[in-house]
Amino acid sequence: MMEIERKYLVNSIDYRSLAFSKSHIVQGFLNSNPERVVRVRIADDKAFLTVKGSSNAAGTTRFEWEKRIPVHEAKLLLELCEEEILDKIRYYIKVGAHIIEVDEFLGSNNGLVIAEIEIEKEDDNIEVPSWVGLEVTGDIKYYNSQLSKCPFKEWKV
Repeated sequence: MMEIERKYLVNSIDYRSLAFSKSHIVQGFLNSNPERVVRVRIADDKAFLTVKGSSNAAGTTRFEWEKRIPVHEAKLLLELCEEEILDKIRYYIKVGAHIIEVDEFLGSNNGLVIAEIEIEKEDDNIEVPSWVGLEVTGDIKYYNSQLSKCPFKEWKV
């Protein structure tokens, strides 16, 4: 029930041609407090309720509990969610021993593209492809729960 992941910005669209799968994801937050995030997600024809705890100091590890729920219940829960509902396309790319999930955000977060790599241990070696850029692991503004409060379009660049 511990999630360990690294997050990166993406600097090109080269990953698209390497993807073995992709899905459309809509998600909202019933609670976006960083100490206990409660998320509702619909990914294509599946839905999930997820609870996440606080991250460790490095931002790589945190408690995560997830349960599959009926899509019609998830749609009802989305109506209760806070502020912005996130909309994104997720691409799945196999690189070495890992699957990289690349999220292309839509709507108010359009233009933001983030790669996430789930790992077994914090010190796992990760093969980082050339289309992966700056690491943003632990930078809270890139957490989905924060993107729902302060979307990318509102950032001062």
